[in-house]
This record gives sequence, C-alpha cells and structure tokens, in this order.
Amino acid sequence: MSLPLSGRHVALLYGGLSSEREVSLVSGRECGAALERLGAKVTYVDAGRDLAQVLTALKPDVVFNALHGEWGEDGCVQGILETLRLPYTHSGVLASALAMDKAKAKAVMAAAGVVVPGGGLFNRFDVAKDHVIAPPYVVKPNAEGSSVGVFIIMEGANQPPQEVVAPSWTFGEEVMVEPYIRGRELAVAVMDGKALAVTDIVPVNGFYDYEAKYGEGGSKHVVPADLPAHITEKAMKLAEMAHAALGCRGVTRSDLRYDDINDILVLLEVNTQPGMTPTSLAPEQAAHTGMDFDRLVLWITEDAYARGVAGGIASSGETPG
Repeated sequence: MSLPLSGRHVALLYGGLSSEREVSLVSGRECGAALERLGAKVTYVDAGRDLAQVLTALKPDVVFNALHGEWGEDGCVQGILETLRLPYTHSGVLASALAMDKAKAKAVMAAAGVVVPGGGLFNRFDVAKDHVIAPPYVVKPNAEGSSVGVFIIMEGANQPPQEVVAPSWTFGEEVMVEPYIRGRELAVAVMDGKALAVTDIVPVNGFYDYEAKYGEGGSKHVVPADLPAHITEKAMKLAEMAHAALGCRGVTRSDLRYDDINDILVLLEVNTQPGMTPTSLAPEQAAHTGMDFDRLVLWITEDAYARGVAGGIASSGETPG
C-alpha cells in the first residue's frame, strides 16, 4: 500500500528569524515527522536570509511553511515562494501581510462586519508618558504574535508600561492600545473557510502569555468550550468572516475575548500560521472533529498542491473584503 505522499519532496521551513523561533522549531519537527509518516521525503530548512538560494538548489515539489511571526508569517517568505513559483502552505502574500499588521487587519475586518476592539496605534513614547486611553487597557506590538511584548494596565495603575521605551524594546515605534475586555479567552480554528470548534483557554496563572501558550501545563484547553449556544455560533461565524475578509486560505486561528457578564464578544486577531505543536489549538480542534494530526498535515499539504503555483491574488481569488 503506497502512502499518500510517497514520492513527494517537501521542503519544511522552520526556525526562522523571529521572536517565535523556538515555537517554530517545535511546530516544524512535529509537522516534519507527520510528513515522513505520510511517505514524503522531507528536507528540513532552518529558514535564513539565503532561503531563495537554498530552495532553488533543493527544487522541492511543495513547501510546508511552519514559520511563525515576523518574516515567515508576514508575507515576506510568501513573496520569495511566489517568485520561485513553488506551491506553499497557508495564506498568500497579501493575507499574510494584512493579518500580521493588527491595525490594518482590524480596519479590514471591521469593514466586513467583524466585531473588533476599539483603540488604535500610538507612538510608544506617548504611551509611556501618560495613559492614552482610560484603564483598563492592553498595550501590544502592532506586528508580533504569541503574546510577546503584551502588557495589561489595570484600573488604578499609577503609570503606563515603561517597558515600551526600554532600550530592549524591538517591536517598532508604534504600539497598539486597546480597551481591555475582561472575561474569557477563546480560539476558533478555520479550515478551508469553515470553523472547526471553539476552545476556552483557561490560563493557570491568570494571563494567557507566551508561557501559558506554549509551556507544558501553562493553560487548560476546554474543547468544545462550555458556552451559551448563541456565543459558540457567533464565535465560529466571526472567525469565518475574519478569515474571508483578510483573504486567508488553508488553516487559520482566530483569537477572541468573551465578556460573559456583559455578553460582549470581540475578535482580537487572526493567526495565518497557527502553532502545530502538541499543545496547539488548531490540531486539538481538528482532533475534536475526528481529524488526527497526520490527516491535518496531509490536508494542509494537499491544499497547497491543489493551488499549485497559483498563490497570488489574481489566480486564487484572494481578495480582501
């Protein structure tokens, strides 16, 4: 019996240059092992600035992009892959770039009817000087993922976060400041335009930060979330709308907040390359629907093949809004 990916050469991109490198290494190893079980010949590529040369020499049939964060998830690597005319997994150039820029993504999603938090972009020095909106609020980089560089300023806080003006701050001159939505952290994975499930993320230490997201036992995932039916339905609908509005494809994960006292549900952001680790949300939701990890990886890979080198906007119908 031949395996589904027998005879296929997959270049697996992982590691990379972003602050999320460590997570990408784990995602890459997990996906690579699955691809090997599916019969593919896998070449592991720790993606660096010489990526175009490396891939030109490798001539893979398809590229599995397991990079997270800046450069790997923001349209840059996607542009290289388009130029080389290589089929690749996940979203294209425009959707990747849009989703990574939180301010622009919010504008596009809001225009499509997705409920997003208020707030906006502010210069980091203004943010450190005085409260730019009334507490409680959240300060975060405009183009980072995985809860890196996120600060919650609660009511009664004496001063805004000074970390944004520290010499160690590397996340750009402008930061996103949004009203803090109390309540529950939810996630919805969307696959091929359809929401899979809603996960309620219960952090062990009170905030769903980088450690809670990726550390063993950092958070508890409840799938499906124990929510009123109308909220489950609405969360899934908002995630599908956001995925479509940004022009995403393949698998994405939307992060939402649900204030269960005031019955307010908002969509915070869309991740175009969700984590593919044992504790990751998208694989858990796929498993909940009856699709195991290997089948999920197979679907993502075959989805890239099906598009071939038609990754660009004109040929894939990847039109925001």
